[in-house]
Amino acid sequence: MESIWSKTCDIEKRPVLTEYLEADVAVIGGGMAGILTAWQLEQAGVHAVVLEAARIGGGQTENTTAKITSQHGLFCHTFLEKKGEETARNYVQANQAAVEEYKRIVREKEISCELTGCDSYVYSEDPETLRKETEAAGKLGVGASLETRTELPFSCAGAVRFPGQAQFHPLKFLGALAEELTVYEQSKVTQVEEHLVRTAKGSVKANAIVFAAHFPFVDVPGLYFTRMHQERSYVLALEHAAEIRGMYIGGGQDALSFRSYGPYLLLGGQGHRTGENREGGCYRKLEQAAREFYPESRVAARWSAQDCMTADGVPLIGPYAASRPDWYVATGFQKWGMSSAMTAAMLLRDKICGRENPWQQVFDPSRFSMEEVHQIARDSAEAVKGLTRRFFHIPDKTAAAIARGRGAVVDTPEGKAGVYKDEEGTLFQVDIVCPHLGCQLAWNQEERSWDCPCHGSRFDYRGVLLDGPAQEGIGDE
Repeated sequence: MESIWSKTCDIEKRPVLTEYLEADVAVIGGGMAGILTAWQLEQAGVHAVVLEAARIGGGQTENTTAKITSQHGLFCHTFLEKKGEETARNYVQANQAAVEEYKRIVREKEISCELTGCDSYVYSEDPETLRKETEAAGKLGVGASLETRTELPFSCAGAVRFPGQAQFHPLKFLGALAEELTVYEQSKVTQVEEHLVRTAKGSVKANAIVFAAHFPFVDVPGLYFTRMHQERSYVLALEHAAEIRGMYIGGGQDALSFRSYGPYLLLGGQGHRTGENREGGCYRKLEQAAREFYPESRVAARWSAQDCMTADGVPLIGPYAASRPDWYVATGFQKWGMSSAMTAAMLLRDKICGRENPWQQVFDPSRFSMEEVHQIARDSAEAVKGLTRRFFHIPDKTAAAIARGRGAVVDTPEGKAGVYKDEEGTLFQVDIVCPHLGCQLAWNQEERSWDCPCHGSRFDYRGVLLDGPAQEGIGDE
C-alpha cells in the first residue's frame, strides 16, 4: 500500500556504499530525522555521511500524515502536572522552534514542497478537559484558544487551537535537502564498533555515530527495547471530500485525525499496539467513517505508519549511552515524527558541535522517572506474554483449516510455525519466533504480516523484514 506522498514524488536514487570512507559523523537512517541531522551538521561545517538500508524517505517518513506541529495531543495539562512547568515549557518551545525551522529552510532555500501555514486543533467531547488544556497551554507560553466551532463533520464540545503550525509534502522536502548531502542507499548497516560502521560492501569511520533509523537496533548498551513499544495507525486519502483548512486530531483513544492535501482529505485513526490486530478491520472502520461523513468520497490511497512510543511520552534524543560517548540516538517520536525529527536534528547538531542547548535535558536518554518505571513494567509484561506464548500457546489450527487470504499459527512436525494461505491456496510458512529477542509473532490480518507484540518488528507473509528492531527475516531466503 503506497502513501499519497510516494504516489506523487520520486526521489533520485543514490549509490550503494562499496568502499571505505572517513567522515566527521556517520548517520544511520535516511528518513526525515537522519537527513535533517546530516543537513544541520553540514550547515555547521561538520561533514556527515548518511547510510540508508533501502531508499531515503522509504520508511516511516513516507507514511506520515505530514503535520508539522508543537501540539502533541492534549498534553500541556498532563505535562505540567507530571513534569513541572520548566520541563513542559522547554518541550513546547523546542517543538515550536522546530516548526519555525521548517518554515525558515523552505523559505530561504525556496523548496517546492507545498508547505502551508495553518492552525492545529485537538478536539474533545469533554469541555472541562478542553478548558484545562487551554489554560495550561497559556501558562507554557502558547497563544492557544478554545474554539467551540470547528470544521469537523460531526459535533463535539470544541477544540484547543494552536496557531502558527504547518503542513507539507514530506518527500519533496526531504528530497531537496538530500541533494546537498552524501547519501548511500541499499547500504544496510550490519555492525557498529566504537568509531566504525560496517555495511555489506563498505564501511565508514567517523568521530561520531548517530542512530536515526526509527528504532535503535543495537540493544546493548542503551537497552532502548525496554523503554519503548511500537504502535500502528492507518490513513485514507479521500477524493471528493470536504476541504479542511486546519489540522485536527481527537483527544480520545479511538479518535480520528483530519487534514487536507490538495484535492485529498487525509482521514486517519484506528491505532493499536503492534502485534494486536489479528482480525484486522482498521481500514474498513475508516472507510465506514468516510462514507458516513463524506458520502460522495472515494478512497484514492491507503497506508499505515508505525510509531515508537516512549514510557514517559517524550522522545529519546542525545547520547546513546554513558559507555559510548561518541554515539547518539534519535528515537521515540510518538505520533509527532515531523516536529520531533527537526527537534532531534537541532539538538544533535548542537551536542556534536559542543554548543549549549537549553532543551537538551528534556530529551536526554539518560533521564529517569517513576512514570517511566510504571510504563516499563507494563511493556515488560507484554514482552513476557510474547515470550511465553511460543512455549505455552496452543496453535490456532492446522494448515488445512486456514481460510484463503488468512494466516495462523499451526503445528508442524518441526514445531509451531506461521502459515499464510493466499487466495489461490498456496501456503507460505515462516518461523514464528522473532529473531530480535525471541517473542512469538502474531498475524496481522489488516496488512498480511507477522508482527512482534514485544518490540514491534514486522515481517511480510513470506518472512521478509519490514520493520525493526529485528535485523533479519524469518523466511527461507
